[in-house]
Amino acid sequence: MSDWLISLDGTAAGHRLAMALALAAAVLHAVFGALQKGMHDPWLTRGAIDMFLFLFALPMALFLVPWPQGAEWLLLLGALGIHFMYKLGMAQAYSRGAFTVVYPVVRGAGPLFTVIGAWLIFGEIFVPLQWLGVAVLLAGIFGLAVYNLIYIDVQRDTLVPALWIAVATGGLVALYTTYDAYGIRTTPDPFTFLAWFFVITSVDFPFIALVRYRRMANPPVLGPLLRRGAIGALVAFGSFGSIMLATRLGKVGEAAVLRETSTVFAALIGWLVLGEKVGPRRMALMALIALGAVIVEMGR
Repeated sequence: MSDWLISLDGTAAGHRLAMALALAAAVLHAVFGALQKGMHDPWLTRGAIDMFLFLFALPMALFLVPWPQGAEWLLLLGALGIHFMYKLGMAQAYSRGAFTVVYPVVRGAGPLFTVIGAWLIFGEIFVPLQWLGVAVLLAGIFGLAVYNLIYIDVQRDTLVPALWIAVATGGLVALYTTYDAYGIRTTPDPFTFLAWFFVITSVDFPFIALVRYRRMANPPVLGPLLRRGAIGALVAFGSFGSIMLATRLGKVGEAAVLRETSTVFAALIGWLVLGEKVGPRRMALMALIALGAVIVEMGR
């Protein structure tokens, strides 16, 4: 499997697969975000997800892929620190703001910083038409966030700090996307990095969630929380695994931009599942996001 994947690097088939993986990551990441923001405390939900990520990934890491060697361990430890900060930011933002306000801001800040990071680290260059696509996509994402900020009346008293946290977390999205792309490209077997990534970056939040759970006056019933955690872990495998494989096969900037169409799917989930209203203006802004991604792809 690894040899086949590596053989696609730099080919037209590899690019098509990378874009398909990035789009799959967009859908799955929106589902993942909604799971964390749903009925349970986001800190507990993330802890449950990470617990199952560790349990599911450990056998694969131990028995199905080559072990990391030398500096590869340092790359994985670096990923632990970056993703820990990202998860803290998401939990803080979700605790203070509505899903359809916070999520677009986080995801909107990410692609711009990632495109710049991909240029600095990997030498990737966007042509003018692709920059136009980035601008259109960002206009749609931030327009959606501003519209939600004006009209949504959920958690209004904590919304401004939630937005500042969301902007900072967007920067961390760019950092982890670029860093993970470097890690999976540097490791000879990409599935080694993937398997051990899920093991190592999931060791932190279960302990935080346990402490939080024990301090709650009325802690939730564990059954539904654990079910949500198991489902979220499977979604996370698909979401984070897909985007990392996409950046292994294709350009980091293009994959990151396409992944941020997750904002469209997040708005639909917020409407259909979380009961947050979606009107014609928001639908138009979501179409703008999709159009921006199409322009980026057309400009390559």
